[in-house]
Amino acid sequence: MPATDCIIIMARYPSAGTAKTRLIPALGAVKAAALHEHLVRHTLQTMQRFQKTQPCELRVHFAGGDAASMHSLFGPGFSCLPQFGESLGDRIVHAVNAAFQEGMRRVVVIGTDCPALTELHMQQAFDSLVPNVIALGPACDGGYYLVGMSACRPELFSDISWGTDCVYQQTVANAKRAGLTVRALPVLSDIDHPEDLIQCRKANDGMVGILPSISPSLLSVIIPTLNEESMIGPLLEDLKRLDSIEVIVADGGSVDRTREVATAAGATVVMCNKGRGRQMNAGAAMASGDVFLFVHADAILPEEFYKTVRDILSDPGNAGGAFRLSLKDNQRLLRLVEFGANLRSRWFQLPYGDQAIFVRAATFFQMDGFRNWPLMEDYDFCQRLRSQGRIQLASQAIQVSARRWKQMGIIRTTLINQLCVAGFRLGVSPETLHRLYVRTRKSMSRTSPQRPG
Repeated sequence: MPATDCIIIMARYPSAGTAKTRLIPALGAVKAAALHEHLVRHTLQTMQRFQKTQPCELRVHFAGGDAASMHSLFGPGFSCLPQFGESLGDRIVHAVNAAFQEGMRRVVVIGTDCPALTELHMQQAFDSLVPNVIALGPACDGGYYLVGMSACRPELFSDISWGTDCVYQQTVANAKRAGLTVRALPVLSDIDHPEDLIQCRKANDGMVGILPSISPSLLSVIIPTLNEESMIGPLLEDLKRLDSIEVIVADGGSVDRTREVATAAGATVVMCNKGRGRQMNAGAAMASGDVFLFVHADAILPEEFYKTVRDILSDPGNAGGAFRLSLKDNQRLLRLVEFGANLRSRWFQLPYGDQAIFVRAATFFQMDGFRNWPLMEDYDFCQRLRSQGRIQLASQAIQVSARRWKQMGIIRTTLINQLCVAGFRLGVSPETLHRLYVRTRKSMSRTSPQRPG
């Protein structure tokens, strides 16, 4: 009996310069194309395993190249057809409509950017497809990695802002207007941006020569930056004199000379999206150390910090650590700020990002790194890290610029910080908190301070 179910894979031939273009600033064109080839191959192998448990036709609708080159690169075992249409929605509708016209009963469409997609997810998608029900697999970035249906529904793909974080919500809204029920699959991560590459490092499968591998005894110092030309120099000068350390500057689009200063000091510069969580993830994805140390550009690390980090993480009961906070200013009120931060870090194991959080690389990838949030990413990370073991506060202090407190005022800055924590604990989204944070600081100061990243 011929298969009545169909899997459609929307893929691109992995040509350098046209594949995974949003990863080119971090990887370069050749490695970005090689990564895309790996993801396509991984997706095909997963779907071919699924075919062994549930008969279905496997079709690859490709852009770039031709059917012969696709089969030459990826082997037999699937139909290979060109994509037609201007937008992604047009191309999906064309492929789905052709499958149903040929007698398919259920069709599931996927991309090649989701290495976490498994046979179980596919089974869940097909099992949910009854009349007037669609399956959607939401992605962490606001899009989706899978859509399934039992009839062609072109209205699902109308007026969609493709490539934005609204795609999933807009598709759900279209489905509701059409009287359809949406069965949502688990949320998974797509590999579209440099910060997403931590998912590939987590899998650690077949990425030799594309992404770094872990080097024992190497410490990766990861610095998120945004217009830090005037502040980052002293930190880089201290770091470049040390052995067994690599320095990675994850830049979120500086318009000053931050990147030039970092390159001149011997640091590796990773270009990525703005946002401290995103930047630190992007830096970690390109790091080779077996331990990661995340430090702000306006900080100075204590003497022998390398030994301190290694000593703390040599205890298997410690999941991570941070340094005591010391603000580079003599105002007495700042001593109270330091006291409160260090007390919080010791009692509650909740250091903030300006205390230079450090963690084993394996633990970081296992935890999926930081959330790609504009605010509270450090607070959330330490909350999750505590479940892995103790977060040890080092006896040494890291010296941090007091510029935020001096620009806004010590009491005001402290109050804003605590309101953000309270709002987060009450369920206010990090995006909303960030908007309020920026608006409040602009209204309270003529000079709006810039958060690195």
